[in-house]
Amino acid sequence: MKLYLASLGAGLLVGIVYSLINVRSPAPPVVALVGLLGILIGEQIVPVARHLIAGDSLRTAIGLADCSDHVLGQLPGRQSAAVEPPQDTPLRDTPPHTPPGT
Repeated sequence: MKLYLASLGAGLLVGIVYSLINVRSPAPPVVALVGLLGILIGEQIVPVARHLIAGDSLRTAIGLADCSDHVLGQLPGRQSAAVEPPQDTPLRDTPPHTPPGT
């Protein structure tokens, strides 16, 4: 959620600067958003095509290319993909640091 708020804040800041210096945005918002969507989808064509050429089905190719995560990003409410180690498993083989003089 912080990422969305930061993005909105950056957009608002740029809009305020545009207004102060009497500059119109380069494209109407809908045109700009459609262009960005085209860029995101276009980036996925090559990875999906590679999987299709390798003989995977379209659904499998899209899943293997991680298209939904790339195009949509981490959606609110989705669990993190990072897997945490079990609590009883040590994270490293070295002994913990002890302060000098103890």
